Amino acid sequence: MVEEHAQPFHAEAAPGPGGTRVGVLLVHGFTGSPYSMRPWGEYLAERGFAVAVPRLPGHGTTWQQMNRTRWQDWYDEAARAFEKLRANCDQVVVGGLSMGGALALRLAQDRGDDVTGLVLVNPALTNESAGHQLVPLLQHVVPSTKGVTNDIKKPDVDEHGYHRSPLKAAASMFTAWQQVIADLPKVTQPLLMFRSTDDHVVPASSGRYIMTRVSSTDLSERLLENSYHVATLDYDAPAIFAESEQFVRRVTGP
Repeated sequence: MVEEHAQPFHAEAAPGPGGTRVGVLLVHGFTGSPYSMRPWGEYLAERGFAVAVPRLPGHGTTWQQMNRTRWQDWYDEAARAFEKLRANCDQVVVGGLSMGGALALRLAQDRGDDVTGLVLVNPALTNESAGHQLVPLLQHVVPSTKGVTNDIKKPDVDEHGYHRSPLKAAASMFTAWQQVIADLPKVTQPLLMFRSTDDHVVPASSGRYIMTRVSSTDLSERLLENSYHVATLDYDAPAIFAESEQFVRRVTGP
């Protein structure tokens, strides 16, 4: 059963100049849910954009159920949401938080010019924890480990993620990262990255991989000084929302 907070969010676009419609796909992170992206999505929807915030399979239910899903399941759901936006909009920008950022990059690699731009918030493509290398073996012995939810500086904010990390699902994600990293030169779209300077989940190396290996010429990084990993629910969220709106309008404009 899907938790109420984890329901997906959708909004139709208001026609812009010349009747054009612009869509934004926002993809949540590993063990998270649309809850972490909904305020961002609502902000953009109120400003006339079509918005899709899908719930990735296995998320918003139980970590045990998530352990029966894999990277391809999550990617397929993100791709379906993208296709729906693309069918009803003239241009689509893709945004993602954490693992959602990796999924956004994969969409850009696969869909090329169909993706007009990318907005990434603390995208996850590397893991420097001591136990990371053991996950391929541990997944066959231990079903889960301590979760990575609620890395938020702002007090009394709950992202409603899992408090356990399902290891079979994690192993699938780690494997998929290698292909996304290998194909980073295929990313040519305008890219805006928001990166927290104090992130207890994703290391700075993840952002460095992206910024140094993509082929985008329209490339910028905005450091967030007052947020942890789930920056879309943290102190810097208003800046993310406003600056991403400006970015979307610029890259989809005449």
